[in-house]
Amino acid sequence: MVQMDTSKSGFVGTQVELRCIFINSNPPVKISQVTWQKVVNGTKHNVAIANPALGVSVLPPFKERVSFKQAAVRHRTPSLEDTTIVFSNLQLSDEAAYICEYTTFPAGNRENTVNLTVFARPLTRMTLTSPTIVARAQKRKTTVATCVSANGKPPSIIRWDTRLKGEATFQESRNQNGTVTVRSNYMVIPSRETHKQKLTCIVTYRSEKITDSVVLNVQYEPEVKIEGFDGNWYLNRQNVQLTCRADANPPVTIYQWKLLNGSMSNNVEIKNNTLFFKGPVSYDLAGTYVCDATNGIGTRTGIVDVNITEYPNNPPFDDPDPRSDPHNPGAAIGGAVGGVVLLGVAAVLLFVFLRRRQRTFKGDYSTKKHVFGNGYSKAGGLPAHPPMPKNLQYPDDSDDEKKSAQIGVTGSDFDADGEDLKRPYFTVDEGESRDYDERTLAFQYDPEPELADDMISQTDGSVISKKEWYV
Repeated sequence: MVQMDTSKSGFVGTQVELRCIFINSNPPVKISQVTWQKVVNGTKHNVAIANPALGVSVLPPFKERVSFKQAAVRHRTPSLEDTTIVFSNLQLSDEAAYICEYTTFPAGNRENTVNLTVFARPLTRMTLTSPTIVARAQKRKTTVATCVSANGKPPSIIRWDTRLKGEATFQESRNQNGTVTVRSNYMVIPSRETHKQKLTCIVTYRSEKITDSVVLNVQYEPEVKIEGFDGNWYLNRQNVQLTCRADANPPVTIYQWKLLNGSMSNNVEIKNNTLFFKGPVSYDLAGTYVCDATNGIGTRTGIVDVNITEYPNNPPFDDPDPRSDPHNPGAAIGGAVGGVVLLGVAAVLLFVFLRRRQRTFKGDYSTKKHVFGNGYSKAGGLPAHPPMPKNLQYPDDSDDEKKSAQIGVTGSDFDADGEDLKRPYFTVDEGESRDYDERTLAFQYDPEPELADDMISQTDGSVISKKEWYV
């Protein structure tokens, strides 16, 4: 019985062992020869032979790279039970199926096979298309970086990691030795925003990850803006200036100032990228100021319109009034003091109100209405009316009602000369215990009633009782 591994693998340039062990029978058989063979397209080619009488032989082109692992195989009286061979400096062409064949007597030939796979680790590199990338006005997509994984077996997988908004292209090419080269180009529109952006290529080969990064160097025309005019240039204001700010790569080398439809005032001093206006502001400074900034890529322009007012405007938003700052200690203290003063005033007003009410009111705050006579008015809002008549005339449109009738209470229930007339008011609850019919409310009043002795007239036309409501 011949024992071998089913498969073995290794990388180009490394070493690999192909195991072959003979398990002898009982009684043992005689080993006459061991032969290693390589199978190429169905054809067997001898690699190495071990013979007890003839010794060891390794055939070209393996003679310099293949050997038997066990030294006993090479002895004058060899031991051929373990005939494992070692491949050194493994090559892609070594990939094949290998047969280890034992010739025995009297059992005959015994053999087994192992499949050898050879991997090639790729060479990975990332490069910029150009050391400097120029942003053009046409805004066309340009290849800015290339990532290559060359001569890999199996082929690699490439992906990109970046914040740039671009796109990648991929291409594979197979080489004659069986390896694969993978190439990926990253394309983007060069601009000021892409300058100094990081671009990373990530190559995955089997379970390995290989990364490489570059930082883009994009050259672009100046991005120009003029600072200094806050919209609040007024007569006699001092120390005003305009500054031309330019973001550019490479840096701006030339600044040029001009005033549209006019010439610069005599009190203007130009120093690098700044206009200094000496002396107080006057109407002569009004106009449209232009700054041209130039670098090695091109020239761009910034414009600002300056107008002069007679008096100052509100403070600009970028210079807020410190009194309105919520973190200003003075504002916080002022707010606290104002709150205390308001609370004090409210307390005084409440005290005065309650004090006056104690002097003008005595009684209860019952939610019942206090009604005079027939139950019309609350104390303080009693309408004037005459004493209630005892006989009423019904309207003429009813024959049955053309009678005089006593108001629907008996003498026992209502004493005109007794306590009921003396009472200045009664509550709704008390009124509900009496029996009135619907016609009770149809009587007419005389122009002016006569007030009871204990009633007193108020300034608003109402009356209240001395006994209950007035102190």
